[in-house]
Amino acid sequence: MYYMGVDVGSVSTDIVLIDINNTVIDKLYLRTKGSPIKAIQNGISILKEKYSDSQIKGIGTTGSGRHIASFLLGADIVKNEITAHAVAALEIDKSVKTIFEIGGQDSKIIILKDGIVTDFAMNTVCAAGTGSFLDRQAERLEIPIEEFGDYALKADSPVRIAGRCAVFAESDMIHKQQLGYSKENIIGGLCEALVRNYLNNIAKGKDIKPKIFFQGGVAANKGMKAAFEKSLNCEIIIPKHYNLMGAIGSAILAKEKMQKCTKTLFKGFNTADKTFISKSFECNGCPNQCEVVRIYDGKNVIGCFGDRCGKWSNMDVILSDKVQ
Repeated sequence: MYYMGVDVGSVSTDIVLIDINNTVIDKLYLRTKGSPIKAIQNGISILKEKYSDSQIKGIGTTGSGRHIASFLLGADIVKNEITAHAVAALEIDKSVKTIFEIGGQDSKIIILKDGIVTDFAMNTVCAAGTGSFLDRQAERLEIPIEEFGDYALKADSPVRIAGRCAVFAESDMIHKQQLGYSKENIIGGLCEALVRNYLNNIAKGKDIKPKIFFQGGVAANKGMKAAFEKSLNCEIIIPKHYNLMGAIGSAILAKEKMQKCTKTLFKGFNTADKTFISKSFECNGCPNQCEVVRIYDGKNVIGCFGDRCGKWSNMDVILSDKVQ
C-alpha cells in the first residue's frame, strides 16, 4: 500500500508515492504551465497505468494549488509548503536546523529547533533568484539551464552583479556582457548576487545554523550551492529528492493522518478522465470582497477557496447553499 503526496506549484506539479517506510516508490515532475488542473490530471493518468485505487491508502496535498488538488483528488490532509518541506527534511535528518527552499516562483527559509519549525519567511514579490529568473537568463545567454551551474564553477573572477531586483540584475548582466566579461564570470557573479539577495532579504534576522538543507528546483544549480557555501562558510546539503521535498512531506503527513483513520478520501485514478472547470466570483458578504474560486465537476460544485472567513470554503455550506 502506498501514500500519495501532491505539490502543485506555479512552475511544477510534483507527485510522489511512498511506502509504509517512507521510501519513495514513484515520482513525477510535471510542468504546471498555468493549468494546475490539467497538470494534476496528467500525473494521475500516468500513475493510473501502474497502480490501482485500492493501493492508495492516503493522500496529502501542498503548494499554492493544494486546495485545487484536494478537491480534485480527495485529499486526507492539506498542508502549507513550510510544514511539508520541514517534515520531508526531518525525515532525512532529525538534526537539520535550517532549510533554504528556492522554487520556480518564490523562495523560503525555514528555521527549526529540536525538530520544530520556530521561524520562517517567504518571498513571493520579486523573481530575483527564483527558477524562472534563472531559466530566463540561461535562455538569453543561450546556455542550457542544466549547464548553468557548471559555468558558474568555472568563473575565475566573478563580476559583481546588482542582484537586489530581477530587472536590475538582468540589465546589469547585459552591461557586463557589453564590457566584454566572460559568460563564466558573469554567471558566477550572478549566483553570488542572488545568494546575497536571499541572505539580505528573506534570511535577514534569521538564526541560520548548520545543518543546512538546500531544497527546491534551484538546488540543482551547482553555482548557487557554491555561492551559499562561500558566503556562509559551511557545508550546504542537497537532499536526493531536492525538487520533490514538498510532495514527499505531504505524503508522509498523509500516512501519519491515516494511522488515525480507516478509509482514505481519495477519489480514484478515474479523476484523470473527468472534466473540471474553475470559475470565480466576488463575494459581497463583507467589505473584504474576496475573489472566490469554485471548482466544478460537471454541474456540481466540489470545492471553493479564496475566501478569508471560510463561508465558501466550508463544504457543508457549499452543499447547502445554491446561490449564484
